[in-house]
Amino acid sequence: MPEPSVRTSRLAIAGGLLATLVVGGTAFFVGRNTAPQPAPAPPAPIEAPPPAPPEPKRALDRADLIALAGQAADAFASGIEMPESVAKANGRRFSLAIPFGCSGPSDAADTRPMRWRYDAEEQTLRASIVPVAWQESEWGLDEQAAAMTAKGFWIDRPWSSSENCPPLVDSPVPPDEEAIARPGQTLAIAQFFATDADRIGWRDGRPFEVVKRIAPDRIDDRQGMRLRVSGRVDGGRRGAPVRCVQPGGVDQRPICVITVQMEEVRLELPSSGETLATWPVDHSR
Repeated sequence: MPEPSVRTSRLAIAGGLLATLVVGGTAFFVGRNTAPQPAPAPPAPIEAPPPAPPEPKRALDRADLIALAGQAADAFASGIEMPESVAKANGRRFSLAIPFGCSGPSDAADTRPMRWRYDAEEQTLRASIVPVAWQESEWGLDEQAAAMTAKGFWIDRPWSSSENCPPLVDSPVPPDEEAIARPGQTLAIAQFFATDADRIGWRDGRPFEVVKRIAPDRIDDRQGMRLRVSGRVDGGRRGAPVRCVQPGGVDQRPICVITVQMEEVRLELPSSGETLATWPVDHSR
């Protein structure tokens, strides 16, 4: 048998190495594809954002209170239960604007509960606000009710949600004709008291008055003055915070009162919103 040459031996060795590489590589890839794969890492937990705090309820304004009274008046006149929305107003804060003196300054002899006048020579504003007092019988309450009297204010023009005086317009009724109807007081806001001691915060019968020097250019007769009353709606033992009566019978528009706990009375200058005087109702002096 002929001995292999050097060249033949080298080829044999190279072929063997190549075969080894092919077999080893194939086994590597086969093993890699058949070997168990590690489980994927679990995704990082996503933390839910904390719940947003409940948005605080805003104070009820003039429009809200008028709407509330309208629902109560409708239910009362229709002989149905008071709407749940009326009862839910219990405890809500309120800020009620009552424009007054819209026809201009009064004279010294004026006796209206809310009045103002301006002395241009002295540049002095004088305003007087006298709370209205009611007996329990006027709101249909009897001697068994936990109230003997009430004090508060009539809300003029309860058909308007505007916090400002209405624009002065010419009356469509000729001056020599009798008006079709005279405007009445149909909506009030009041605090009810069970004893005389409860009324200490109401200045013992004295009006809310202010005398203040103001430059003439800050006074606008057409805008009058603005009373702002704030506190909390409070139906007390009566439950619903709006009470209505019809002393003139079923053909009369219901007269309603919103029952509240008053905390502050302010006099504002409508032209700028500036506060001219503040009286804390619960400890006025």
